[in-house]
Amino acid sequence: MEDYYKNFDEDNRLSSRSGSVEYRTTMRYIERYLMPRARVIEIGAATGRYSHALAQMGYVVDAVELLEHNIELFKKNTQPNETVTITQGNALDLSDFPDCTYDITLLLGPLYHLYNDADKHKAISEAIRVTKPGGIVFAAWVMSDALLLEGGFRQQRWSVGRVIEQGYIDGETFANILTEPRHIIDVVRKEQIDSIMSEYSVTRLHFISAECCWLVGDALENMDEELFELYMKYHFATCERAAMAELSYHAIDIFKKG
Repeated sequence: MEDYYKNFDEDNRLSSRSGSVEYRTTMRYIERYLMPRARVIEIGAATGRYSHALAQMGYVVDAVELLEHNIELFKKNTQPNETVTITQGNALDLSDFPDCTYDITLLLGPLYHLYNDADKHKAISEAIRVTKPGGIVFAAWVMSDALLLEGGFRQQRWSVGRVIEQGYIDGETFANILTEPRHIIDVVRKEQIDSIMSEYSVTRLHFISAECCWLVGDALENMDEELFELYMKYHFATCERAAMAELSYHAIDIFKKG
């Protein structure tokens, strides 16, 4: 993970056209649930794009990040007027943070870097624990069908047949079976998310496509500003449709703690 993020420009990922769709969509839904004097925690904050934006809006933000490289960039990006803290920590153990503290909890990265359901449950449980009753949790996932269609079939960045032979993808259902830490990203389908979330006393508010459908992909970069803004209008109108979430790389499950 440390090597991956040292060689990946996470700090500017959300600045590209496709990245800006994810950022604008996520912020649009976060702002829907913000209230005056809300306290926010971002678990797996990376370089702090969301934490800094919310702190600059006047909210008190506590951020947790595992990787020292990302923490250094987070601190570098912090502005003097921001009420934000950054703690090195793990999404699986937030014992430094008390129960029922935060109005908004962002879990926008850790779940797709965890490679079994037990660890996913730990991260979700900790996120819910630190959230106030009635507070809102944003949990991001990477969807397997989008990755398969885009990376495996369209761009052919890797061999679909080989990963089936190696036992990572089911050759009949094409569902993801196994991910190892060396793969960096773990992917899921909606039914797996639903199965995991069925164990918690929460109310789902939205399940959204955080970004463009893989079919649009690189075409975003070639759009003029007028067409791009028209696409954004379309995206906001359709991002809660189930098919859109399934066919996007990132989907966000937004739920309220009971």
